[in-house]
Amino acid sequence: MASTLRTPPRFVPTLTTVLDIPEEPASPEPADAPAPQPDLASAVALPPAVQLTQAEIVSLEEQLLHRVLQRVDLSLEERLSDAVSAAVQQQLDDMVPRLRGEIEAVLRALVIESMAAELSENTGSTPASGA
Repeated sequence: MASTLRTPPRFVPTLTTVLDIPEEPASPEPADAPAPQPDLASAVALPPAVQLTQAEIVSLEEQLLHRVLQRVDLSLEERLSDAVSAAVQQQLDDMVPRLRGEIEAVLRALVIESMAAELSENTGSTPASGA
């Protein structure tokens, strides 16, 4: 089975949204308290003081969707072209030996038929050398 080599992307796009979040007063933490471990939920979640309306949430979702689709559009045609080219090349590579075999068989049969026809028409004729 032929292995398909995958090349890494030339760049990894990043999606960032800058939100104006009002500063919260810093709460003093005890000196002996361990540093909190950041997790995905806290990295994505907005502070409780920031309340977005449904319209603002929809607007942010639409902006994010629009930016993602723009990034997809930029590389979609190139990647599709690369994928189709690779698939077509693989098919051609697989077809060439079979095509050569078929062409050889057709030519061999054609030469045999032509030789047989020529020999049957010229049976008993005198050689060209006149001997």
